[in-house]
Amino acid sequence: MGIRSLTRTEAERRAALIAVERYDVDVDLTALPDGPEVRSVSTVAFTCREPGAETFVDCAARVLSATLNGVELAPGEDGRIPLHGLAGHNVLRVESVQANTTSGEGVHKATDPADGEVYVWMSFEPDEAHFVWACFDQPDLKAPHAFTVTAPATWTVTGNSGDARVEELDGARRWTFPDTPPLSTYNTVVNAGPFHEVRREADGHNLGLYARRSLAEVLERDADEIFTLTRQGLAFYAEAFAMPFPQRRYDQVFVPEFGGAMENYGCVTWSDAFLQRAAPTPAEHGLLARVLLHEMAHMWFGNIVTMRWWDDLWLNEAFAEFACHWAAERATRHTDAWTSHLMIGKIRAYLADQGPATHPIHQPIHDVAQAASIFDSITYPKGASVLQQLKTYVGEEQFRAGMAGYFARHAWGNTTLQDLIDSLSEASGRDLDTWRTAWLATAGTDRFSLELDGDSVTLVAAGSPRPQVLAVGAYARNGDALERRALVRVEVTEPRTAVTGLPPAADVLLINDDDLTFATSRPDPTTRDALFRTAARLPTAISRGVAAATVWDMLTTGEATAAEAGRCLTSVLAAETSDAVIEPYLTLAANIAELWAPPADRVALSAEVAAACRSLAADPGRRQVALRGLARTATTADDLGWLRQQAGDDVDLHWRALIREAELGGDVTAESDLLLTRDPDPDAWLRALTVRAALPDAATKAEVWQQMAVDRTVPVNSVGLVAAAFWRPDQDELLAPYAERYLEAVPKLHQGGMILAMSYTQRLFPLHAIDATYIERARRASQEAVPVVRTTLLERSDEVSRMLRARGGSA
Repeated sequence: MGIRSLTRTEAERRAALIAVERYDVDVDLTALPDGPEVRSVSTVAFTCREPGAETFVDCAARVLSATLNGVELAPGEDGRIPLHGLAGHNVLRVESVQANTTSGEGVHKATDPADGEVYVWMSFEPDEAHFVWACFDQPDLKAPHAFTVTAPATWTVTGNSGDARVEELDGARRWTFPDTPPLSTYNTVVNAGPFHEVRREADGHNLGLYARRSLAEVLERDADEIFTLTRQGLAFYAEAFAMPFPQRRYDQVFVPEFGGAMENYGCVTWSDAFLQRAAPTPAEHGLLARVLLHEMAHMWFGNIVTMRWWDDLWLNEAFAEFACHWAAERATRHTDAWTSHLMIGKIRAYLADQGPATHPIHQPIHDVAQAASIFDSITYPKGASVLQQLKTYVGEEQFRAGMAGYFARHAWGNTTLQDLIDSLSEASGRDLDTWRTAWLATAGTDRFSLELDGDSVTLVAAGSPRPQVLAVGAYARNGDALERRALVRVEVTEPRTAVTGLPPAADVLLINDDDLTFATSRPDPTTRDALFRTAARLPTAISRGVAAATVWDMLTTGEATAAEAGRCLTSVLAAETSDAVIEPYLTLAANIAELWAPPADRVALSAEVAAACRSLAADPGRRQVALRGLARTATTADDLGWLRQQAGDDVDLHWRALIREAELGGDVTAESDLLLTRDPDPDAWLRALTVRAALPDAATKAEVWQQMAVDRTVPVNSVGLVAAAFWRPDQDELLAPYAERYLEAVPKLHQGGMILAMSYTQRLFPLHAIDATYIERARRASQEAVPVVRTTLLERSDEVSRMLRARGGSA
């Protein structure tokens, strides 16, 4: 049975016709420990503005029975049940069963390899609730939901409203949850299993953490940090949006085999990969903070106020991504969050926005299938950067006032872009229509350079720039360092803008200092080479980041060689004072050596990064990150031997060293088997599989590809790790068949829902054993794929084609 994707026209027609009063959803999970089935009874009370009219309800689960106002309904098809002869007030009751809980959408059953315990989670964005129970699965039909969940007696059940009444049954327990506030169907959730639970009271909120029992020790280790961040985030958003989170209970549930995190109201679901088995690095602490604050921001942007249709997805995702960095910088110890954003997300967005899959932040969305294709770098990091520019453009005080007015006016309702623009225009006194069209309705990235004529400085845009405010920093040498002598903000409205107030004879002028806007820059020909030399000498993490991002962008556009970019980033790495970005710089430098450098330069550039890692390892605070970097870039027996010596009892580092040794052709199978027996991590088998993936052996490659790409036994959050080890340089003969198998798999890459589709399409894409002809074949294959696969494949193929050009492998 095919599932039809809901179109905007259908959603508008249905929303004009009906209003949902409430959902009462009864979910039975008692069959899951031994079988695959989730049974649901969905009872929907709704009104109809045109009695006698007809519509449909969404249900992609197998329907056992369905009645409308007591009258039995005919079976549906294409994931829809027709509803004829609607009354003014209606009660729909649908009993359904979903048995595809291993690889299907909406609900997933996972078995912990450590103890055989079963856990189940649900995740419904963009419209996967109807794979589990019948509902009107569109964002603008919000209603209270009352969940009753029957589960095995040893299980704990979590839901949006918490504080369930629990009844003991024969061999089971029934959890009856209070009504939720009016929510879109995709913001609801049920998670269940024999969870380990930790609770804490904080500022009037009842905070809960859950994880599988085999990770109880890790959850307990991280609980203080997570609770602190949760308390700080709730307080910051309550003030910034002039609206406290309105529910006392706020739960966060870490589950196996989940991709990313999901902002269900009052009950955020996380991949338990965020519970780092080894001691987390500063970058991992920072990522945890940003994801936690991102999902929390959705309580306001997405749950309390929800976009009417998916063309305003950015109202959810871009705002949450912007807000998490804003909150991290202002309310937590992660004060370099915007620098992390620049070096992790924003440079990715610059690349995507200059590629074939770019699109306006706000664009018409025909149906939900197309909506699934815009959960991407344009919507997330570019959108966040544009909102950071908007805050700069209107002023923070006015921005906060606009947000407060927006939530006060639209709480528990649905909005469009215009609602937000109206609120911000009213608060700031600025006409934002031109700004909106330029930034939200137009794709592409502005690029700036400086023109110097005597003491006059002109900011020059390549083409017609968007209206924006940015800063130019002036730096002077002080010994080996650079000091900032002035920071001049410039409002841009024309291609040429005079920059006044800069001191004469500055040694370095830095465009977009403080990273206030979304725009790239270029040095003039006379200062090009100086940029590579001076980036490391700039005095702050954000100024160094702006320079490094320029160098990276020049690499991706073919204006800098891998050797130039790699050596510049390695020098920045050696000078960096912010722990938050050491790991991102290491990742970029290693990526340049491995993926962008011509084969003749690869070993030398890797060795330079390895040397920087050995030097960094002398700092106790950076030792762990440095040794991880060395595990990726070690090129000699001396490096590997030193790494093993330094690893000591650190099992994580030993795994990383084994993966690298396997990549280099070492015989590590016996050692890997031995390490597996003494690693307490329940998911250690994935580390052993990663070692096997790296081996230059035909039979092993076949086995790993089968598990990873065909059987899909590798959890989605680990596919990237295994795939990175699989696609290795200097293994082209072994890898060539799998480049073909990837293209053969494209028509099925969407199976399992949006998150899996994006992950498999991007992570499995071949990085070696291909050429420019292959890239063209991949682009042709994308045209026949569903939208989320097509967009992801176009973006990834463009990035890899740039790598090939940098390697000298194509024109």
